[in-house]
Amino acid sequence: MNPGSIVRCRNREWVLLPSDQPESCLLRPLTGATDEVVAVHRQLTELVPHTFDEERVRSATFPLPSVDDLSDAAGAQLLWQAARLTLREGATPFRCLGRISIRPRIYQLVPLLMALRMAPVRLLIADDVGIGKTIEALLIAREMLERGEIKRICILCPPYLCEQWQKELAEKFNLDAVVIRSGTVGQLERRKVGQASIYKHYAIQVASIDFVKTERNRHLFLLDCPDFVIVDEAHGSAVADNGSESQHQRHALVQELAARSDQHLVLLTATPHSGVESAFRSLLSLLKPEFADFDTTSMNEAQRIELARHFVQRTRRDIESDWEGSHCFPKREPKDETYRLSPKYRDLFGKTYDFCCELVKSGGSLGERHQRVRYWGALALLRCVMSSPAAALAALESRHDNVAESDDEADFRPFVFESSEDRTDDEQPAPPVQATEATLAEAERRRLRDLARLAQSLHGSDGDTKLTECANLLVKLLKDGFNPIVWCRYIATAEYLAAGLSKRLERSVPGVRVVAVTGRMTDDERMTIIQEVESYPRHVLVATDCLSEGVNLQQGFNAVLHYDLPWNPNRLEQREGRVDRYGQPSRTVRSIRFFSSDNPVDGVVLDVLLNKATEIHRTLGTHVPVPEESETVTQAVLSALFLRGRAADADQPLLDFGNASPDVTSLHHRWERDAERERVNRTRFAQRALKPAEVRQELDRTDAVLGDPAAVREFVLAAAQRIGMNVMAEKRADVFRIPVSDAATASVPAAVRFALPPNRAGHWLVTFSSPNDSDTEYLGRNHRFVATLARYLMEEALTKAGKAVAARCGVIRTKAVSRLTTIALLRVRYLVNQPDRVPLLAEEVVVEGFTATTRGATWLEDGAALALLADAKPDANVAMNEKRTLIATALESWPPLNTQVQTRIDARASELERGHKRVRQAVSMKVRDLKVSPQLPPDLLGVLVMQPVV
Repeated sequence: MNPGSIVRCRNREWVLLPSDQPESCLLRPLTGATDEVVAVHRQLTELVPHTFDEERVRSATFPLPSVDDLSDAAGAQLLWQAARLTLREGATPFRCLGRISIRPRIYQLVPLLMALRMAPVRLLIADDVGIGKTIEALLIAREMLERGEIKRICILCPPYLCEQWQKELAEKFNLDAVVIRSGTVGQLERRKVGQASIYKHYAIQVASIDFVKTERNRHLFLLDCPDFVIVDEAHGSAVADNGSESQHQRHALVQELAARSDQHLVLLTATPHSGVESAFRSLLSLLKPEFADFDTTSMNEAQRIELARHFVQRTRRDIESDWEGSHCFPKREPKDETYRLSPKYRDLFGKTYDFCCELVKSGGSLGERHQRVRYWGALALLRCVMSSPAAALAALESRHDNVAESDDEADFRPFVFESSEDRTDDEQPAPPVQATEATLAEAERRRLRDLARLAQSLHGSDGDTKLTECANLLVKLLKDGFNPIVWCRYIATAEYLAAGLSKRLERSVPGVRVVAVTGRMTDDERMTIIQEVESYPRHVLVATDCLSEGVNLQQGFNAVLHYDLPWNPNRLEQREGRVDRYGQPSRTVRSIRFFSSDNPVDGVVLDVLLNKATEIHRTLGTHVPVPEESETVTQAVLSALFLRGRAADADQPLLDFGNASPDVTSLHHRWERDAERERVNRTRFAQRALKPAEVRQELDRTDAVLGDPAAVREFVLAAAQRIGMNVMAEKRADVFRIPVSDAATASVPAAVRFALPPNRAGHWLVTFSSPNDSDTEYLGRNHRFVATLARYLMEEALTKAGKAVAARCGVIRTKAVSRLTTIALLRVRYLVNQPDRVPLLAEEVVVEGFTATTRGATWLEDGAALALLADAKPDANVAMNEKRTLIATALESWPPLNTQVQTRIDARASELERGHKRVRQAVSMKVRDLKVSPQLPPDLLGVLVMQPVV
């Protein structure tokens, strides 16, 4: 008995599956799914006949239809649709599409095609923020898993992204993953059986890279690491000469993985080049060691071609112009909104600014270290004062009289500038203020206490015009149907703002829910709060940058307001990318830069950093990170803030931004050079050698076997009508309402009813389009309800002769044919054989048609039989006796036609074999020796006889 053949065991027919365990047989029910596969010891196949006959595995044949299976033509068409949608091991080269629960875009298949042409896979996916790098990477992983080329998968990511990856794996790719980090290891150890480590025991893992990188955990992880690894936010594993210890540890971990010759490795980042060439080269070296020596600014053609095999980097503009031909991302509506400082707020800033200027200028007479500490303290204090009175108080009141001086002023960077590495650097910047105070005289310390009293008087008062105007803007957004995220720099500001907004918004938007999420919360706490607030029709999330990278928030939010402008433009793009990304159901997202027209701090950030970033994005079509050398950025900001005079007129801006300083000019020139480098790289690595038409053709071939979203819609609507389920179309395109109350589903078969969602609101909003609105559920071919409905109809057709909803036999009289035509619905299994590897089972449903002549059967051309099955309509009645006679004749004529059918299936197998080799491009001898062999005879699922109208 070969894999793919029909066997009988325990009074049931099964399909024998390929197995890599010599002592066991894997059996799948004829209409079952992978989760119903059972293993039977091969010795049962050797039992003496009539001894434990029920347990013996023996050859069998697929049950043929009979005249008792006769029903109408619509039932026969429904059986074809159900049979197609029950397939999981599709016969076409993209095997993973039969297993996943999403509909990937054409451009998202490009990294998959690149990966299938590598051995092993070494790929850097550096597409823009929000394009769908997670989907692109997991398509590769799922495809290789289905091909049997890998057994285990690990995603290495920052700890705050573990649950999100686990959710993506489960909901979109039907893979159950465990999360590995400090808080879960004990539980995972207790759950496993045997002595194997957790890294070897669990097949699908999401591991915190900061957990496994440590000396304590790294060696065991490397010893038992899965054969396929995805590294998310891979720029955090790049390392420059002045990189942090954490970056060095991550790089060392991934470098050891990359040193293995058979390790599959996919790196994901939206910012591969941070502006530091050595860090970029260290990232490329993880793909191939020789890439570390490439001068990416002047590569020769051979180097460019070789790097392009491993590197894909596309902008949204590339994708919409070259791949999709339409807008597949939401339209971003950027806008600037301003507020004016109240007299009280202006007084606080003026005194703070004067004090900070004196700090910087008087620091020139101190030692270099004390001078630099004063720079950081002045910048930190200004950021806090212009963030919120709460942030100012947190910085000024958290001081101690005997603060020890810091030995390393670099520790102060995260308190002022947003780092590219740490997303939880949102604590108030008390340390640089404290260190600065250690260099002050008593009179200067009294001035700090005076500033604290001014901030306290402003706290929560009407004088905080920033808070008041922000509330007014949010009311407009909420009434326009937007649910916004308000981004803050510091925890103190976020908590202060959430409390203030809750009071103000409830007056104008009843029932609105406002919550804050900060870096002080655990990852689980953050996700719980976000899920809770999303359940409200109108909601506002106040967040610090702990959520600004990697986290998917597009389902619950569609607008952002930058309450505090980031001093790192990289964060501006990351913040907006949380909502402006693939999968955003809203067609439009709004982005508001919020600042004061007389706010000098925001003015400098706009003048020196953000406007330049916007200019580059407008020209290039993508985001280019600010040069990472913090000293350059620091000096530019210092020059803009403290080396110009303050305006005395209350009606004029507090700072004069007339001429750019040399430091600012130098920063902008360097940034422009980086932008030009990025433009060249995007041109080189946009993978334009892969043509959209070719990729679409491969997807169309898969759709022809498995069914596209339109086929799923047609099947569900037709099946629901025949089983007594009411499905009503909504006003929104492709949205349907399904009543799911007990009364509405009383007549629905129990097996199907159990697949419906809980009866919460009495109805269920569904769609067959992806991405979808947050209040609808996407029904793809692998959705639980669709899969259950298809399997129910298939099982009923095979077991309930003449009483099934989906009929195995039918007869119609139609004008679509000119002579008696028989349509045969066949399920064909193939074995995909490669040397030194367990064969793969592949399946498809084939529709063949023939007309009877005196010389035998004349077969219809490819596609003609399927077109008749889908489109032919009955034009006249046929008596039941005549129907039975026609079906009986068709079934009698089938066995003699098997030889001709097998010839046609052999030709189809050759076509499939060419497709598998074409996708892999013969990357190895194993691929070149690949063979696709049909397992004959095919299953005759059903017969439809079409009689011409005379």
